Amino acid sequence: MSAISIHSRRTITPGGERDAFVLIKNGRIQEVSDTAFEFEGLEALEAGSTILMPGIIDPHVHINEPGRADWEGFDTATKAALFGGITTLVDMPLNSSPVTTNLNALNEKLIAAKGQLHTDCGFWGGIVPGNQKDIQPLIDNGILGFKAFLTHSGIDDFPNVTEEDLRKAMPIIAASGLPLLVHCELESGTDLRSGNSRSYNNYLLSRPKEWEVNAIKLMIRLCNEFHCRVHIVHLSSADSLPLIEEAKHKGLPLTVETGQHYLYFNAEDIADGQTQHKCAPPIRGADNKEKLWTALKSGLIDFVATDHSPAPPALKLTGSGDFMKAWGGIASLQFALPALWSPAKERNCPVSDISKWLSSNPAKLIGTDQTKGRIQKGYVADLVIWNEEESFTVSEDIIQHKHKLCPYIRETLHGVVHQTYLHGEKVFDNGNVILNKGKVIKNYDTAHEPK
Repeated sequence: MSAISIHSRRTITPGGERDAFVLIKNGRIQEVSDTAFEFEGLEALEAGSTILMPGIIDPHVHINEPGRADWEGFDTATKAALFGGITTLVDMPLNSSPVTTNLNALNEKLIAAKGQLHTDCGFWGGIVPGNQKDIQPLIDNGILGFKAFLTHSGIDDFPNVTEEDLRKAMPIIAASGLPLLVHCELESGTDLRSGNSRSYNNYLLSRPKEWEVNAIKLMIRLCNEFHCRVHIVHLSSADSLPLIEEAKHKGLPLTVETGQHYLYFNAEDIADGQTQHKCAPPIRGADNKEKLWTALKSGLIDFVATDHSPAPPALKLTGSGDFMKAWGGIASLQFALPALWSPAKERNCPVSDISKWLSSNPAKLIGTDQTKGRIQKGYVADLVIWNEEESFTVSEDIIQHKHKLCPYIRETLHGVVHQTYLHGEKVFDNGNVILNKGKVIKNYDTAHEPK
């Protein structure tokens, strides 16, 4: 592969934003310099004042293939990801069929992914009751970590675990050094619902903050006991933040993500029947949202991930608007960057924070922080060039996901991706996608092709 250099006056490096020239060869960053490179055969590219940032890493994506590829699939999900500057994603063990809770299911994933990946892709394994014997084979075959639910997952073939199940699984996971990702809602006896199933407030009351607090208390206690890496996915309740702060102060191996939708929308603005906003845990009120922003900016929340969880529109019950029966999941993979940058811009956050929240910190969770997520010598040349001032209005015709139902439709977002580079190759250029350049990421080697 010939060498290329990319110059941007706004290059986001580990040391902050700077005017820099980035030299790329053989898929890796060879040098980051204040001055231009000059040698025969070099292709010099000019990004000017547009932002040059590490490619985005989204470790929370439901691709749903095999088995439910009519919901989403490797082709559409990873193609949509390139439109949003995402170069690496990690697939959740549900809602595919079979769920990724044993080695046979993982092998089916790998077969399904072959020839369809436009980004790099890794896989989480699942922890369900009784599958502790399957944990080590999944580790040995490259799984990046594990996911468990403390409440019903939404599909019956991925049942939630109990504390007893976790006590069997966590010692094995802890020995591997891989993370355990947990959906932290633990049901209590409180039920404050009314009879109006179209009411968003009624849905909000059905999953109170107390559920998250109870679940996070349990996981902190088990994290302390087993010293297993624990990652809390899609934190929605600010009431849990003091618990998290105390656990981190004690040095526990605990990390936390929230989702773009929790930082963008307010419960007060969601009208009855707007089931495109349904997710679990639910989007909460404006005051809660501002507390999440404070925690993110302080570093208490480590990063932001989409929890892209699409489904056919019929399952969202947009006709009846029944929040209690509609599928819970937000389709937003393509908008990971602008859906975060738009509210961050309003709060005067620097672009370097976006790089931290979407690239370098997610890389730590998935074990690629020595190879991905930074514009630094020796790192994989996964890059995104984007303009933070440009804006666009989300409409169905621009959505690349398999289904067009999305809560961001008709929202005006800031941040337009111009180009995406994967392993030093341009794979997205102003709406044009170059296909099938992605690789499977495994825990022992970040450059494995699907077999």
